[in-house]
Amino acid sequence: MSKPDSLLKPLPTLNLVTNVEKLDAGLRGLDHYRTRLPLWRYKPRQRLIPLVRWETPHLAAIQKSVRSPALDTYFSITANLGTHTFFMVVLPILFWCGYTNLGRGMVHVLASGVFFSGFLKDMWCLPRPLSPPLNRITMSRSAALEYGFPSTHSTNAMSVAVYALFMLHAPDSSVPPAVKIGLEAVSCCYAVSIVLGRLYCGMHGFFDVLVGSALGASLSIVQCLYGDSFDHFIHTGSFKAPVVVILIILVLVRIHPEPADDCPCFDDSVAFAGVMIGVELGNWHFGRSGRAWNEPALATVPFSLEALGWPRTIARIFIGVLMVFAWREVMKPTLLRSLPPIFRVVEMLGLTLPRRFFVQASEYNQVPNQKDDNVIPAVSEFPSLLTSFRHPRRSRSVSVGPQSEADAYETLAYRDTRRKQSKSEMVAATPRIDERNSSEENAPGYFGISTSRNASTRQPTAGLPTPVPSNLDLYNSMSGPEQVLYTPLTPGTASGGSSRRPSSERRQDEREEREMFSKLEKPRVRYDVEVITKLIVYTGIAWIAVEGAPILFETIGLGLGTQPG
Repeated sequence: MSKPDSLLKPLPTLNLVTNVEKLDAGLRGLDHYRTRLPLWRYKPRQRLIPLVRWETPHLAAIQKSVRSPALDTYFSITANLGTHTFFMVVLPILFWCGYTNLGRGMVHVLASGVFFSGFLKDMWCLPRPLSPPLNRITMSRSAALEYGFPSTHSTNAMSVAVYALFMLHAPDSSVPPAVKIGLEAVSCCYAVSIVLGRLYCGMHGFFDVLVGSALGASLSIVQCLYGDSFDHFIHTGSFKAPVVVILIILVLVRIHPEPADDCPCFDDSVAFAGVMIGVELGNWHFGRSGRAWNEPALATVPFSLEALGWPRTIARIFIGVLMVFAWREVMKPTLLRSLPPIFRVVEMLGLTLPRRFFVQASEYNQVPNQKDDNVIPAVSEFPSLLTSFRHPRRSRSVSVGPQSEADAYETLAYRDTRRKQSKSEMVAATPRIDERNSSEENAPGYFGISTSRNASTRQPTAGLPTPVPSNLDLYNSMSGPEQVLYTPLTPGTASGGSSRRPSSERRQDEREEREMFSKLEKPRVRYDVEVITKLIVYTGIAWIAVEGAPILFETIGLGLGTQPG
């Protein structure tokens, strides 16, 4: 049985050729997606790719004109406010502090946003705007491993802002006018900061954030219109109501598209599918337990700041968060140890999980300890997280160059496309070729490689001022056709007559391509049992937030017990 691509680990320099040859089809960027995607996904992707390439020089020019160390730090820090980890910490607190209805709505829009943005990312496999010419500024090493379209940060931020504004203007809102204005301003600034930060940090293009924002706003509008009806359906129905919802969620997980590259979007989608399952089960059962306040017909966690006081309220939050992390620390390793034998039996029956980048249970003995989790970090990771927030300038990184296989294949595809264009364009420009400004010929290539091989020194025409190019002109020239020198590793397989190019140039291009792939950060190896593990772990986390922790609060004297008269 062949190993999946995710098992390919960077090899020593001596074995670099073998490592590159395994990546895919001679590193032909265009063929990579043509062979891995069905036609109905490949054709729309190819129509959208020119938009990503058109955006890149404009984004680079804007980034160059406004960048500063202070803004780098600000936008890299605030990006954490749009992450899954931030919401997984904040959402349970809403349930424990009397904002159960708000918490339910936030879970619905955020879980749907993470799932469907990840669904679209893996569906179309569109890359992020490329670096260079953009600099990517981030505090997360794994952020660039995902596809770019749409922006999940923008989806999350816009869904939260729109839903918060709706709640503030709801007929039953009791927020004082002055406080309402302040919260409205905070909501708007939050959304704008996250969305603009994605552009500033070079992580997304205009198209990514516009569609991501539209998706988030649309999900919030659906929640605003139909959320109460959905909650009523869950709360007042029989056990069939949550079962139907769970089955729908599991079907959506099952039909989540296979990406062309090893993209971790599916992991986040599975985690938040589990969150939705746990919340709906908890809502249904907690409403029937006799421990909830029914206001008017929905389960609400008993809470009153006046009755509990700040010390007991803080104790509730501390104990609740401790329960969440204790559950994760115990259940994740337990499931990863106990599930593989079961999966091997299931695999013998022909019922394996058909995911391309997940290792099947028959191919490993045990799942090794892995410390990364894009949603809830392990307890052992907290010291490094605290250090990163105490020293944000040292923790943020500014990277230049392809960071994922999607980036690398887009680099090769872009070069191949521009190479075809350059052949006819350079022939048409032959009479004027000696009149080119030497600064253009010696400019670094679009992907950071100086591709001019016959540069010469010329003096400006006497008496005429030398034109100073704008940032946009500079980045457009960096992607000009004369800068493209790409030869596929398999001679004679690409168009454009690359096999007729001098062998020394082909070898140079091959070395550059090998070096590019060798520097990519590979996603960690993922195992089939991790899908079920995530579903169970995050279902449990959501159930703890909705029902488990409130029951414990009542048991240990941190609750209110009965519904107020």
